[in-house]
Amino acid sequence: MTPLRRAPLALAAPALLAVAFLLLPLAGVLVQAPWGTLGERLTAPDVREALGLSLAVSGWALALSLLLGVPLAWVLARVDFPGKALLRVVVMLPMVLPPTVAGVALLQGFGRRGLLGGVLADAFGVTLPFSTAGAVVAAAFVAMPFLVISLEGALAGLHPRYEETAASLGAGPLRAFLTVTVPMVGPGLVAGAALCWARALGEFGATITFAGNLPGTTQTLPLQVYLLLQNDPEGAVAVSLLLLVTAAAVLVALRGRWLGHAAVREARPAPGGPENEEEPGAAAAPGADADTGARLRLRLRLRKGGGRGSETGPAQRSARPGTTGPGPGPDEGEDGAPDRRGGEAPASWPLSAAVRGATALDLDVPAGTTVAVVGPNGAGKSTLLRALLGLTPRAAATELRLGGPELSRLPPHRRGIAWVPQDGALFPHLTALANTAYGLRARGVPRAAARTQAHRWLERLGVGALAHRRPGQLSGGQAQRVALARALAARPRLLLLDEPLAALDQTTRARVRHALRRHLAGFPGVCLIVTHDPVEAVSLADLVLVVEEGRLVQCADPAEVARHPRSPWVARMLGRNAWPGTVRDGGLDTAGGARLVTAADPAPADGTAALAVVAPEAVSLHAARPSGSARNVWPGTVRELAAYGARLRVLVAGGTGAPAEVVAEVTPAAAADLGLAEGAGVWVSVKATEITVVPL
Repeated sequence: MTPLRRAPLALAAPALLAVAFLLLPLAGVLVQAPWGTLGERLTAPDVREALGLSLAVSGWALALSLLLGVPLAWVLARVDFPGKALLRVVVMLPMVLPPTVAGVALLQGFGRRGLLGGVLADAFGVTLPFSTAGAVVAAAFVAMPFLVISLEGALAGLHPRYEETAASLGAGPLRAFLTVTVPMVGPGLVAGAALCWARALGEFGATITFAGNLPGTTQTLPLQVYLLLQNDPEGAVAVSLLLLVTAAAVLVALRGRWLGHAAVREARPAPGGPENEEEPGAAAAPGADADTGARLRLRLRLRKGGGRGSETGPAQRSARPGTTGPGPGPDEGEDGAPDRRGGEAPASWPLSAAVRGATALDLDVPAGTTVAVVGPNGAGKSTLLRALLGLTPRAAATELRLGGPELSRLPPHRRGIAWVPQDGALFPHLTALANTAYGLRARGVPRAAARTQAHRWLERLGVGALAHRRPGQLSGGQAQRVALARALAARPRLLLLDEPLAALDQTTRARVRHALRRHLAGFPGVCLIVTHDPVEAVSLADLVLVVEEGRLVQCADPAEVARHPRSPWVARMLGRNAWPGTVRDGGLDTAGGARLVTAADPAPADGTAALAVVAPEAVSLHAARPSGSARNVWPGTVRELAAYGARLRVLVAGGTGAPAEVVAEVTPAAAADLGLAEGAGVWVSVKATEITVVPL
């Protein structure tokens, strides 16, 4: 709430005048209404007949508007196509047309000599003008835009990630629309429907022009008012009062709850989600690497006996839900039998894919492997996941196999890929149990069996007691566990996790990471995890895939990536110093103009692009220029100090001819002896033997 402010007189006076201008005619109806005979006039036969007809016409007009307007609103909100702005103008035009012009337009379209009216009359014997059906068409013509515009705004405020997540769980477009989209935009739909009905109830000009004023056939209440004005002005005021009260009641019922900013009630995605990673950069445009030959092929092969399992190892699934095994796979029912997709369920699902576009690389991943996908923001990590799902135009999987037939031409809901976005994207209108059962129900599992299996998955992840809570009643860690249970319960062949722990605090993150590691150990497919957390990459992944600007930079097991990172970003993510440069004369000339003496054995050939990597604990700080054996010495200025466990990390900015920045790790006692503080001058030294040179 903002504090009350005193309006300037220059604004307050016109505002009050506007209120009086709008209120005076309405007050006139109330004052001049024949209150003594109001009941008698409103129960007169002709008024009751007109009221019944108005309710029937407005009800059918609302039904027609819902049937046609809801899909139209979805298309306007979700689909980009040429002429979209022009179509929106067409939709809004009946709102601003003079009612009589709208009636003339209806005659030219649906009249006996209109564009379609003659066909309707000759082929089907349907004549719309001067009929009750014509009154319905006229009311729907002028009222439908209110529904479309209101619902389009609600749909625009609903993040498409919910519909995309439903697709990844196996829901087709229509099912996702009816079970996810419509319930989540329910307030906007109700508001639009109410406004549409109120507008249809009060329609006059288009109706009298197109359908006429026939008692019992097309004479609705507004037309009855027009007729009464000529013979019974007090009766006209009485009927006008009825319409006025009806319209006011609709607006009062909608106040605040369903109009304005509350039209869509949803949990907004956390910052830094996939939408912030969809731009790998201009250099990653489709086809750009075809000319340079820079497209790399990735072959992920586990060492013998390594990883979480092999195609003949523990990744094989034989246990049923509720046992220690991973439970039914994508093709099994509760009893382990193949589901309606048919065929015997394979023991494992390796991933083979070729992704082209803004992110371009090939994947050949054995079953039972967890791959951590790391890289800076905008590297194309989320684009890779969305390309495998078939949810982004920026990149596409031109080839996709999950231990079986080619899947790249199938829509997202038929690929057998489950996706957990960063915020989980739990459907807020469903309980945790209904969320978890959603994928099973989408694949045709009976309701009772789906709920039973869903509850078992919630129990496995330690949130079974929360089954009947809605997402808004769950903590961040609980919601992430439910989202993971929902994905695993959907029986995917490929599991995609987009920074699943990013929004959690450290304590909750550790618990969820432990649960995730335990359940991925039995997953018979491939799991790709996008993460910026080195702990997640090391503790969860068998292999680390480093992506920058949509291209593969490095692929190795976590230990190898930690020892020899081939990306400055990854080295810094792991807490190490990294300077790219060129090998020359037994040293490295950095891109910033600094010279580092190295002792690499064997040393890369001169002219080789390489990365100099130094651990923070190998960097020494001195109050004066050191005279020891270190061959890399330069002055710098302390820019920042931060606690790192029981030690301090010191960021030092270098001067001319020195690395721009270096991070050193010292004890608090050493920091006190050196008098370290922001802005203090220090000398930095690094032994040549402490520098690891990684060819790029």
